[in-house]
Amino acid sequence: MTPPVTVGVDGFPESRAAADWAAREAVLREAPLRLVHVEDWTGAPYAPAFERLENTGPVGAEGLRRRADAVLEEVADDVRRRYPGLPVSARRMPGRAAAVLSVQAADSQMLVLGSRGRGLVGGFLLGSVGTATVGLTTTPVVLVRPPGESAPPPAAPYRDVVVGVDVREDTGPLLAFAFEEAARRGCSVRAVHGWPLPFAFSYAPQLDPGVRQEVADSVAEALSERLRPWRERYPSVKSEERVLVGAPAEQVLYEAADADLVAVGRRIRRPPVGGHLGHVAHAVLHHATAPVAVIAHD
Repeated sequence: MTPPVTVGVDGFPESRAAADWAAREAVLREAPLRLVHVEDWTGAPYAPAFERLENTGPVGAEGLRRRADAVLEEVADDVRRRYPGLPVSARRMPGRAAAVLSVQAADSQMLVLGSRGRGLVGGFLLGSVGTATVGLTTTPVVLVRPPGESAPPPAAPYRDVVVGVDVREDTGPLLAFAFEEAARRGCSVRAVHGWPLPFAFSYAPQLDPGVRQEVADSVAEALSERLRPWRERYPSVKSEERVLVGAPAEQVLYEAADADLVAVGRRIRRPPVGGHLGHVAHAVLHHATAPVAVIAHD
């Protein structure tokens, strides 16, 4: 059986946008779509959320469950109408949201979540549940931007898949994801590596102006070598590398402004409590306007 694409649904418009994006991804992957609503009575404000959505007063647990079922049914019906033939299942599950979603992601090809709105700089407001879920999940997790943003319609040609690459890290899972997504979409991969200029250059760049170019060439060669096996495996996918001077997160965000999808890596760490997000993944998740995929690696 083909593993599903799983999406978290909570009744907010952002999760509906995530469900629509996940449905399109499921169609691309020829996979079923699984809708999941988590009854997290302690970790997520579902009662106030439904009250704000429907302008009603406090309701009991059974009423909230009925409304959750109604939301799942409505989203499932909408997805089936928009994507005929796509197998869709829906489930309501109790527990802590991040833990339940990470378990549901374990047998999925991908977990898709919606953002919580717009930040001051135009990016995601990724709440504690989203952050915790990304940190706990080794399956690729995609955070989808809110509705209302400029985005190509499903039938339009796809824009680039932008991938932030640290040549010092294990890039295999990250580049595999980026090239596979580009192959499905028929678009290009743009690999970005940002490297900060050493302090000595900003203080006295005239000391040795040739060193900067030497470092840039070395990084470009390392990035090209990282891409080489994936270019051979996906010869139909056009790809280019961008080696840019500056903070890595800033360079990825700059290149991602016109992307269809952004992919960043997350090193798998097992601290005593929760998971871990690196500073680049954290910054891109909070400030990108395109959907962001976080790929775990050793």
